[in-house]
Amino acid sequence: MDSYKQLSSVLSGSEEPGSPATGVDRRSEHPGFTFCGFRLETDGTLLRGSVPVHLPPKELAALRVLLAHAGQIVTPLQLRQALWGGVHVSADSVPKCVSALRACLEPEECIQTVYKRGYRFSADVHRNGGAPKETLPRLAILPFTTEWGVPEHLGSAIAEETMARFSSARPAMVAVLAQDSVFTLARCDLTAQQVGEKLHTDMVLTGTLRSLPAHFRLRAEMIRVVDGTQIWVEDVLVERSRISGLEAELFSRLVFRLNSGGLSISAAAEPEAENSSQQREAHEIYQRAHHEWQTLQRHRMQDGLQHLLRATELDPSLIGARVDLVNLCVAQTFYGFMSPAVASEIVRRTTNAIPDVAVQAETILPALGWVSFHVDHDLPAAIRSFSLSAHLPHDPWITRTRTMFALSRHRFGEAIEVLQAAIRIDPYAPWLHARLAWALHLAGEADASMEQVRKTLTLFPEHGGANLYGSLILAFNGEAAQGTVLAHDLAQRLPYFDLATAVHAYALACSERKDEAHTILERLQWLSRERFVLGSFTPSVWVALGDYASALSSLQSAAETRCPWFFQMLADPRLKPISGMPEFEQMRAILTGMEAEAAGNAAH
Repeated sequence: MDSYKQLSSVLSGSEEPGSPATGVDRRSEHPGFTFCGFRLETDGTLLRGSVPVHLPPKELAALRVLLAHAGQIVTPLQLRQALWGGVHVSADSVPKCVSALRACLEPEECIQTVYKRGYRFSADVHRNGGAPKETLPRLAILPFTTEWGVPEHLGSAIAEETMARFSSARPAMVAVLAQDSVFTLARCDLTAQQVGEKLHTDMVLTGTLRSLPAHFRLRAEMIRVVDGTQIWVEDVLVERSRISGLEAELFSRLVFRLNSGGLSISAAAEPEAENSSQQREAHEIYQRAHHEWQTLQRHRMQDGLQHLLRATELDPSLIGARVDLVNLCVAQTFYGFMSPAVASEIVRRTTNAIPDVAVQAETILPALGWVSFHVDHDLPAAIRSFSLSAHLPHDPWITRTRTMFALSRHRFGEAIEVLQAAIRIDPYAPWLHARLAWALHLAGEADASMEQVRKTLTLFPEHGGANLYGSLILAFNGEAAQGTVLAHDLAQRLPYFDLATAVHAYALACSERKDEAHTILERLQWLSRERFVLGSFTPSVWVALGDYASALSSLQSAAETRCPWFFQMLADPRLKPISGMPEFEQMRAILTGMEAEAAGNAAH
């Protein structure tokens, strides 16, 4: 309960959690839509401007399905079930219907065919008379408790998958709260009702996974937050060999219980391939890997990498595993566990295996932008990737990459706005609070940075990000003793985390313990002969020690290895003593040249 009190004392009444955009409520069986100069009325009348366009019944039904799931891939099986139900029809019935619908919509090209996947309505769609988001019930989905004999990762994996299914369902049934805040509060030993009260939700989904001789059993319950009443409880039983179907079964039952009028098409089953057992194995490996790599522990991230590679080999169509593989590589580079050259090679190889990234895996685009900017020094290409993904909602990895990109371009105000907006949605996400303190530090707002870092340390005293940024910001602003304690504890907990080691050396140098700082730098230098060592945070240590030549040399090495922190270091107030030196200004000219090239391209 201590963690809960710490969270409550700082954020209670000052931070209102927001809810991610999850769509609009269902107010009628057949809502109206506007798209590309067309208007589809609720009674099925299609108008181009004021001119009626005749649509046969099946084409009208197909249009309604595609519009209701605009931007999403709808499979042929889903369309066949929606249009013909259980009636047997020929294999070409769906393609013929879609072709006829396209002819009715000409000359507009609204419907894309996604190779081997289905169809996607790609034009902008506006629902007529839809209910505002605020009318949707707010739902927090807690990680399920796992008992003895159940793999550790399953509880959080099933919860995350259920979140994703609700967030992508169209029309939306609930507003799902951000994962980081929900999971952070859940780890504070709160009851489900207390988590719901803190996040101002209407309902909380919680449950327990048990292991039986031949099955896994999930007992899920929905709690009404206002009075703590258990609204309903479900038992889902699946064979151990078919665990990958557990989240789909749970979601189907939830949809039914939420009185959506039956299963929405987003819950319909995908057709099973002939190698379904291989696909199930791939999905289970992917779930385990997803849990492993997000621990941010070097050895577990490496295990997650191998699992993800194996999952994509078993099932090349498993896009989620490819997205995770890309995010994992970029994350490992940020934390110094993988060189940018190796990470970018895996990112490129992974994305090249996806026929249409912008359609099938658009969440990869920010990572591609990072590769273009930091590794290729191609700012125009990076801007294109980030522009194409600008519509994507807050996600821990998307927001991280966006803010790192803005900070690297020294657009501090933009990064601060992105982080503050994300915190409104995800108010108990430790990394968001810690990165906001870092962004304020880079912007030269020392007082605001100190205030934010103290708040972060109060909220999340044991969190690695809070300790990392807290140590360097406190040490820089005259509180080196506290900074040294934070960095020392973090380096002891995470001895493989080179950033923590470098920050410890910086805090020691600021505390006039220069011999100890030198010893740490020598150890990092020795380690760099054995493996990749992230060197961006060592220039500040050399500056604190008064060795400007070594600081410039270290910074130059970071530039040559395409370190993802390099451009941010050029704005770091800790390096102010070497700012203006010719070598330093030559490095700054790299970013200036990239910005000039991007501006020239935009002008043309």
